[in-house]
Amino acid sequence: MKFRVERDVLADAVAWAARSLPVRPSSPVLAGLLIEADDDGLVLSTFDYETSARATLSAQVSDEGRALVSGRLLADICRSLPAKPVDMVLDGARVSLTCGSARFSLQTMPVEDYPTMPSMPQATGTVSSESFAHAVSQAVTAAGRDDMLPVLTGVRVEIDGGTISLLATDRFRLSQRELEWSPQSPDESAAALVPARVLGDTAKSLTAGGEVTIALSSGGTGEGLIGFEGAGPGGVRRTTTRLLDGEFPKVRSLFPNEKLTTARVDKASLIESVKRVALVAERNTAVQLQFADGVLTLDAGSGDEAQASESLPAEIDGEPITTGFNPQFLLDGLQAIDQPVVELAFTQASKPVVISGLVGADAAEGAGDTDSGFRYLLMPRRLLS
Repeated sequence: MKFRVERDVLADAVAWAARSLPVRPSSPVLAGLLIEADDDGLVLSTFDYETSARATLSAQVSDEGRALVSGRLLADICRSLPAKPVDMVLDGARVSLTCGSARFSLQTMPVEDYPTMPSMPQATGTVSSESFAHAVSQAVTAAGRDDMLPVLTGVRVEIDGGTISLLATDRFRLSQRELEWSPQSPDESAAALVPARVLGDTAKSLTAGGEVTIALSSGGTGEGLIGFEGAGPGGVRRTTTRLLDGEFPKVRSLFPNEKLTTARVDKASLIESVKRVALVAERNTAVQLQFADGVLTLDAGSGDEAQASESLPAEIDGEPITTGFNPQFLLDGLQAIDQPVVELAFTQASKPVVISGLVGADAAEGAGDTDSGFRYLLMPRRLLS
């Protein structure tokens, strides 16, 4: 194996492929990055039996061949190289890398012990890469991080014709994001539970091109696969991940059909107020929100401890209401909203609030609608007496 490639193209592809390498691999070869060179260029691959990544890029290949080297070490080396072409040569059990006056020699691992890469499922449809990345970043806001509840660490991806719905929950909050896409079949219908961390990293990393292809295996859940393909610097990026097993809770019904009290508030002002007031909130205590007479009053702290209070103008429709929320969860939802004005919709103080952004020409005056594609439902917290 012998080839020459541009330093920036190689460094970006190696970093992308190595990003999903396991921290504590069950086998040493799973920490490796597979380099394959042939007349078509280079293919850089990683696979840990759950998630695969494959980057193709152009290179001047003199001799075909394959080599398996430490992925993280190669990524660190490539990131430090000078801005000059990189030459790599396989010589026996070692790979030599030369870039300008810098020279490295890497020990290889047995290629024959590396697992077979999974194939991409058949394409299901395409979506704008920027829109998909943004939608996923909003949806994963509410995904769980407790590995003891693996189902809740996923994002449920529901495909219904030309619409994709993304749902995530950690039991205390729920996010829903819908976006349009171009399915292969107009009556396409499928559902998959995708690990939130993988989905978030993948969507964010595939924005170099205009579109992302989504490929969902017919297995649906459990043993199924989902694949994503998009353009990267110098070539194509493909990644697959195994779907999570288990039944995602039926969360759509948690969004109420009625609003007894609604409040419309400037988002930036509310975010800053929550941050300030939360400074005196003890761990696991709520920030109180009182909506009455065109004013939102935020309070935190109690008794002999530090206290804080701040008021904001709000357009309130319905009965006055007092409730409280985990301040970080509240901030997570507010910061995921694009619009400058947010609506908080209540049924009663002890029930969840639905937070969404106002869109439309009159949103700044509170007269827009909330059809922004993203909704965030947040459970209230018990207030200290």
